[in-house]
Amino acid sequence: MRFLLVDRITELDRGKRAAGVKNVTLSEDFFTHHFPFHPIMPGALITECLVQLADWLIRESLDFEWIATPASFDSLKFYRLVRPGDQLKLEVTMVARDDNQCELRGEARCENEKVAVGRFTMTIRPAGDFQPPDEARKFYKMIYGD
Repeated sequence: MRFLLVDRITELDRGKRAAGVKNVTLSEDFFTHHFPFHPIMPGALITECLVQLADWLIRESLDFEWIATPASFDSLKFYRLVRPGDQLKLEVTMVARDDNQCELRGEARCENEKVAVGRFTMTIRPAGDFQPPDEARKFYKMIYGD
């Protein structure tokens, strides 16, 4: 997986809430053009960090047999820039869930300051169409551990 944007899952309350971190380094590919002499992490990738953490929360609760893909963003607000050397602290909370979709609230923080907050919906899909469940379990174990 080329763009795994969650370095570590630090907390997981099955099916309810997850917390994690993304360490932002100058060697990230996106800094080459965004912007070479004033590097900032694109807001779309901060959002992707929250989406990926939400996906892991949902996958783990469904034994990795299902994945979640973003369906809509109801709100999204950015508060500050993220630069190389920053550590994003990520948190997603399940707001509502049915058989096909999950509504979540996500927040990214850096040095105790809000970076981004959003509410979004993810669609639940069979994992086999995208990634074998065993492979997902291996990735999950690397970022969450025992």
